Amino acid sequence: MSIISVNNLNKQFRIPRRRKGLLGSIISLFSREYDIHNALDGVSFDIDEGELVGYIGPNGAGKSTTVKILSGILVPSSGDVSVMGKRPWENRIDTVKHLGVVFGQKTQLWWDLPVIESFELIRDIYGVSDANYKKILSSLTDMLRLSKLFNIPVRQLSLGQRMRCDLAASLLHSPKILFLDEPTIGLDAVSKLAVRDFIRHLNKEHKVTILLTTHDMDDIEALCKRVIVLNEGKIFLDGSLSSLRKKISPERRLILDLINEHDTVSDPQATFAHQEGHRVFLRFDPTLCSPPELIARILSKHAIRDLYVENLPIEEIIAKFYRGASA
Repeated sequence: MSIISVNNLNKQFRIPRRRKGLLGSIISLFSREYDIHNALDGVSFDIDEGELVGYIGPNGAGKSTTVKILSGILVPSSGDVSVMGKRPWENRIDTVKHLGVVFGQKTQLWWDLPVIESFELIRDIYGVSDANYKKILSSLTDMLRLSKLFNIPVRQLSLGQRMRCDLAASLLHSPKILFLDEPTIGLDAVSKLAVRDFIRHLNKEHKVTILLTTHDMDDIEALCKRVIVLNEGKIFLDGSLSSLRKKISPERRLILDLINEHDTVSDPQATFAHQEGHRVFLRFDPTLCSPPELIARILSKHAIRDLYVENLPIEEIIAKFYRGASA
């Protein structure tokens, strides 16, 4: 059953047109012209309860605009949205009771207050009972290792510590839906893994529906079975990571460990990518070139210690999409 439903969503912004020179600035005070920017253009998708969906695209694609409409912050120009059966901008108070939102570059905590006081304020804002608050906070404290952070002012937290606290703050009212916007931006490797593990646990064990917006393709590959790719306000693809690979590039890599690093490897149906010592990287299209036949030809000509075939890393796939989108 769909917990989020978006149907032919459109959002337009009027952008004031700048006139040149002093005279143009004076004229603009009395007669202003506008350009229309289509932030969202006919976007439609459904998200079922308990799904974890990656919502990705280049800067300016319309991702944040979508999240703001789903949260009730913005009103669409046309189209319809249902979040838990309600239009969020018409029923904002009722809707946000079931939403949690985390922005990696912004905090919902009070900058000069100790973390625990921010949590208590959020508890009061959402009207969480003392019994539920203590139970939820205890669980979040264990999962996110927060106990040593409670009495530290938010401004003194490291980025990784603040991110863990922001995640906890967004969950104190037990939301059924969580919007995550760049939740691992700027984090070190250890902190990223901890946040990913927590998101995975939240989705799997507590059935929280999660929409993840990020430029970190490692996050997408580690967490999301389904991705929605947005570009210039339109959906480019809605499906699995494997379907994304096929649509943008079916290319694979053949990686060879040569016995003789000075050996030169070439094949008419493969492209030499690069070489690192004994290791050679070739690219080929499996729809045009049979992997077993390619491997057999290379083994007949070269002494190989080891070899394996792999898909292109997802970040390369997305980079190709971004380059095509901006061309």
